[in-house]
Amino acid sequence: MKKILVPIDFSLHSEYALKVAAIIAKQMNSEIIVLHMLGLSEAILTKDEAQEAAEAIYYIKLAEKRFTTFLDKDYLTGIRVTKAVQNYKIFSEINEVAKEKKADLIVMGSHGSSGLSEVFVGSNTEKVVRTAEVPVLVIKKPMKEFRIKEVVFACDFKIENLKPYHKALQLLELFNPNIHLLYVNLPAENFRSSDQIEETIKEFLFRADAGNLDRYNDVIIQNDYSVESGIFSYSKKINADMIIIPTHGRKGLSHFFNGSIGEDIINHTNIPVITLKI
Repeated sequence: MKKILVPIDFSLHSEYALKVAAIIAKQMNSEIIVLHMLGLSEAILTKDEAQEAAEAIYYIKLAEKRFTTFLDKDYLTGIRVTKAVQNYKIFSEINEVAKEKKADLIVMGSHGSSGLSEVFVGSNTEKVVRTAEVPVLVIKKPMKEFRIKEVVFACDFKIENLKPYHKALQLLELFNPNIHLLYVNLPAENFRSSDQIEETIKEFLFRADAGNLDRYNDVIIQNDYSVESGIFSYSKKINADMIIIPTHGRKGLSHFFNGSIGEDIINHTNIPVITLKI
């Protein structure tokens, strides 16, 4: 991993993400690119060129000044940090920056405080997740250490999940955690028999691991009324340090997360989450 992109708005949540990015960067000898989006209004951009340029320079210098204070952190010592200021106004454009800078990972903080569906659906974080072509790591709380021992990789084990599965294994090599492969079986029209689930999972693992089915012992089938409830129930049970989820990109996560979830599950959303594009 050569480059980590961290979008920042100079908030505490941005700093949570930056610190985690620093931990990873030190272990991987990676560069951190911190991105701040000015988001200049149309009122400024539609002024005459001279005035527009003057105001743009003012805001850029203001951002540079804030960078100086924000990046004055001991945990960044020894890490190459590159600053980027763009006049993007929508978070979906972060993907363009990630491609331009050839970033391998996006780490960003989330202000969401209620439920994984709240974190993603309708939030700036989801806009990044929907468009990002590289993995996105979402951090919601300060972390003194970033130790990843128990990881839940949740998917439906369709063949389209092979790429994110391999990418997840690659990302997790640094931490060497226990990986729990989770399938959530839903009632009613989505219900599948044990034999059907077993056949699907074995076919997936056979293709994923070149005929090796050793990881089948790592698969957990959780029966629940919604996918998100199943994920959080199991994650809470094993005290998971991270949840990894494949996503269809621009289709968002609404196809995967739906329905209401209990307060106990909502409170469990401080777990770091990685999304991987299918």
